[in-house]
Formats: sequence, structure tokens, C-alpha cells
Amino acid sequence: MNPEELGRLMEQAQEVQAKLAALQQELALRRFEGSSGGGMVTAVVTGALRVHEVRIEPSLVERGDLEMLQDLTAAALNAALGYAQSTVQAELQRASAGLQLPVPPNAD
Repeated sequence: MNPEELGRLMEQAQEVQAKLAALQQELALRRFEGSSGGGMVTAVVTGALRVHEVRIEPSLVERGDLEMLQDLTAAALNAALGYAQSTVQAELQRASAGLQLPVPPNAD
């Protein structure tokens, strides 16, 4: 591979890296929601897998069943985090597949 081809390959690699970094930043700002108990507990997380919000139906709190409230909260958070994680992973894979770099020829 001559220096000119290597230079083009390096430029393409930097472009791909920049596009993927921009996509990661955009995905980190997106919100993903999960719920449990028929919507009695709802969790909202970011694409960076951070909890943004948890909403609990007041009637659930009034019942005083702490164990059920804890279980539903955990289930809603896990649903939201799972959705965020799978969506981010799928979008990054799709983007990286569309940004194929040329394979350098064998140096044999």
C-alpha cells in the first residue's frame, strides 16, 4: 500500500469514527420508556443508560405494599434500560455497517 492510499484509508477511518461518535452523542440524549404493573410504574432512561425519571401511580403508593412497589419499579427500570440498550446497540451496528472501510490489500 503506497503512502497516498494509506493516507486516504486513515482519512476514511477518521470520518467513520467521527460519524459514530456523533451518533453515540445523539443516542445518549434520546429517552426510552419502560413500564410495569399495567403502567402503574413507568421509568424513563437515556441512551446513555441513565435514569431520567420514575413515575408511580399514586394509588399504588396508597396501598402501602412496599415489596410490590419495589418489584414494579425494578421491572420498569429493567424494561426501559433493556429497550435503550438494544436500540442503541442496533443503531450503532446499523450505522457502522453502512460505513464500511475498504480492506487493504495483502502485503504478501
